[in-house]
Amino acid sequence: MNQERVFSLRNPWFVRSVGGTLALVVISILVGFIWLPSANGDFSGRGLWATICSAAGTPSSWYGGGANVAGPAPSDVVVLPPQHVSADAAAIGRGATLATQNCSMCHGVLGTVQVTAPALAGQYADVIYKELRDYQSGLRANAVMQPIIHNRSDEDLHDLAAYYASLQRAAPAEPAAASTEQDANAVKLAMQGDPIRNIAPCAACHGQLDRKGAAPWLGGQSSVYLAAQMQRFASAERHNDINEQMRNVARHLTPQEIDGLAKYYAAQP
Repeated sequence: MNQERVFSLRNPWFVRSVGGTLALVVISILVGFIWLPSANGDFSGRGLWATICSAAGTPSSWYGGGANVAGPAPSDVVVLPPQHVSADAAAIGRGATLATQNCSMCHGVLGTVQVTAPALAGQYADVIYKELRDYQSGLRANAVMQPIIHNRSDEDLHDLAAYYASLQRAAPAEPAAASTEQDANAVKLAMQGDPIRNIAPCAACHGQLDRKGAAPWLGGQSSVYLAAQMQRFASAERHNDINEQMRNVARHLTPQEIDGLAKYYAAQP
C-alpha cells in the first residue's frame, strides 16, 4: 500500500483515526478546561475566561500598561541577606535594649513562648524585620504593636530582628507526651499538603523541607497563637502574606485541620 492511499479520505482507517483523535481533543478541552474547573467551587463566580486560564495555569490578566490594580498593595518582598553574614555585636546590643524597653511585656524577657504573642527567640531575622515593617506601614494591624513600632527607624527594626535571631530557640510550647500519637492528618498536611485542594505542604515554606523568604519557623509556638493567625488568614482579616500564599492555603483548611496543625507545630522543637 503506497503513502497516497494511506492518507486518503477514501481510506476508512485514516478517516476513523483522524476523526477519533479530533473528537478526543475536543472532549478533553471541554472536560479539562470548562466542565471540571466550573464544577470546582474554588472557580465559581470568576467567569469562563478566568476559569479556562486557571485550568491552563496562566493568569487571566497581566500587570502592566500603567493600569492601576485595585485592592491593597501586596506585602513587601524581603530579599534574604547572604547566609554567612551575621549582625555585629553592637546591633544585637542595641536590639536587646529596645526589646527590653518595648517588647518584653508581651514576648517575654528573652522572646520566649507566650500564649497569644509569638515566641521571637531564634526566629529568622528576615521574618521579624518584615513583620515589623508591616506593622509600621499598617499592612498588618495590631492595636498594641503599631503604636510601639510607629516611630522606630529602619535601623531599629534591623537591630531588633538581629537581637531576637541571635537567641536560642525556646523549648516547644506544648510538648507532646511520649504516649501520645501524632495527628496523622496534621502531619500529612504539614509534610505533604493536599494537592487536590490546592494546599501546599507547610514544611515547604516554613522549614523542615524548605524555606521561603520571610516565612517564619513555626515549631514551638503556642497553638492558641498559631490557630488564631491561620483563622485570620482564612478570613482575610490578616493580609500581609506575600502573594496571598497563606490566605490561599488557610481558606481551604477546616477548623479541625487548623486546630490540628496548630497543636502539631506547638509540639515541635
